[in-house]
Formats: sequence, C-alpha cells, structure tokens
Amino acid sequence: MPLYLALVLASISIPLLLSFDRKVAFYRYWPALFPSIIITGVFFAAFDSFFAAKGIWGFNPRYHTGIVLAHLPLEEWLFFILIPYSSIFIHFVLKAYFPGMGLKDKTTRTITFALIFIQAAVIMAEHDKAYSVTYFSLMMLVLMISLFHKRKLLNEFYLSFLVILIPFIIVNGILTGSLIEGEVVWYNEAEITGIRLITIPVEDFAYGFSLIFINLLLMDYFQKLISTRKNK
Repeated sequence: MPLYLALVLASISIPLLLSFDRKVAFYRYWPALFPSIIITGVFFAAFDSFFAAKGIWGFNPRYHTGIVLAHLPLEEWLFFILIPYSSIFIHFVLKAYFPGMGLKDKTTRTITFALIFIQAAVIMAEHDKAYSVTYFSLMMLVLMISLFHKRKLLNEFYLSFLVILIPFIIVNGILTGSLIEGEVVWYNEAEITGIRLITIPVEDFAYGFSLIFINLLLMDYFQKLISTRKNK
C-alpha cells in the first residue's frame, strides 16, 4: 500500500471505530459533519489543484497510488474527508470528557490579535509568495470572523487544536520528509517562507487550522439548521 494512502487510512481508523462510543456518540454529528466536509473540501481542493498545476507544490509519485484527478492524487482527495473527520472527532471527545473546556474571552482575544498581527506582518514581508499569502490570509479571515461571531467555538478550539497538533505533526512530518527518503509532498521554496518545524512548512499549520475550523463553523451552522427543522 502506498505510504500516503496508508497514512490517511491510519488517521481515520481509531476515530471511526470509536464514533459509536456511548459517551461521545460522534455518529450523532454526522448529518452536520458530512456537508461541512464536502463544502470545505471542495474549497481547499480548488486551491490545492491550482497550486499543483502551477508547480507551487506537488506529490511524489513514489508514495501515492498514481490515481490523479485535477492534478491531485486520490490520497489528497481522501485527505479532505478523513483528516477533518479525525480532527473534529478529537475536538468532540475533549468536549465530552472535559465539559466547559475553553479559554476565557480575554485570553482568546489576546491570542487571536497576536496571531493576526504576526500573519499580517509575514504577508507584508513575503507578499510575493503565493502559498504563504493564501493560507495566512485565509487563517486571518477565519480568526477575524470567529472572534466577533463565534468566540465560544474559538475558545474551545484553541485548546483542542493543541491536542490535534500531535497527530498533525506526526502525519505532516512524514508527508514532508521526516523518517522517509525524499518527500511525499514537496513545496516550491520560492512560494513559501522557508520556515519549518522539523520538516513541516509553517504555512501548513495555518492550512490545518483553517481546514478544521472552517469545518467546525459550518457544522455549527448545519446543527442549528437541523435543530430548527426538527422543532417545526
């Protein structure tokens, strides 16, 4: 089995098996989760496909199935489904086992404004680097919207994201060349800042944060929509 496929399937295995755990009962969120994953996945796939076509990043054929659609291997399409599922599962597990989990509003504001300031500074300094500008700008937009309209969700997500970072760093570390010969995913160095944690470009943390949190924002919308329809 190709390495990339093995990684994405391994990422979903435990969350999927534990989705029927009585305390978490994650399956109850599926009606809101799956539309969110589809909408967010299409959005990110459009950017990923464009960047792959332009040579801004790409995929090592040695490590994927060779099935490619719109410049993206099958594994990348699965990534948009399985990684958000696994990450959001972690978020809801933490909420179930730690009720009331979340930062105080003041702490969230401080962290958010600091992140926005840092990313804005990087964008100005690296304005000619498409990958950096795109995903730092996206995270800034998500943070600004959430700060004023979905602060409670952001309060919770800052904490759960710290836990999500553990499997994120393992998976993305391998994808970007840790512990293997070469890389599964390569980046055009002219289009990123060049700052990496181990082998992971710093931009990927903004990418991962935005991918998961946009899913949560949409889930929140769909859950309210479903609840409204049930109460009619």
